[in-house]
Amino acid sequence: MTPTDKQAYVADVARQHGRRLRRFVAARLRHASADVPDLVQEVFLRLLRIDHHETIRSSEAYLFTVATHVLHQHIMRRAAAPEAVELAELAAEIQAEPRHDPADRAQVQERMEILQGALQQLSPKAQATLLLHRRDGYSLEEIGVRLGISRAMAAKYLGKALLHCRRCLEEERQGQA
Repeated sequence: MTPTDKQAYVADVARQHGRRLRRFVAARLRHASADVPDLVQEVFLRLLRIDHHETIRSSEAYLFTVATHVLHQHIMRRAAAPEAVELAELAAEIQAEPRHDPADRAQVQERMEILQGALQQLSPKAQATLLLHRRDGYSLEEIGVRLGISRAMAAKYLGKALLHCRRCLEEERQGQA
């Protein structure tokens, strides 16, 4: 197939299904709508790389299959590198509040350091789930969509992360006693 034929095929698919594809991608990226045009473009670029378009039985089904793969890869890339959270900065903000007892401030700082260490011990998905839920206010359904996992799996990661953080704090308390 010549490059002109490929371009004509992709242009035809874009004309027929482009609007539905954009809605499909946007519906799955509620909080990252700025990424929609790039992901849609990636889908069409992948279509251009196919040598034998005539072997595709249903261009619509193929298009949405490619889109699903592009979305999955995008979500996995974002999940693999969760946003860094500097808990020391959060502790500094807490300590900036007027407190009269230096022991209270030291205790808050210590607990924040324990939590930061506990977060670093979690798997990337468990860490991302906890941060998305507690810090960013995402629901378990939204976390599932964003990380490409089910709601039940998001709940499992959240429970695991909370339990781990709680245990780390309890171990520290027991060590002080």
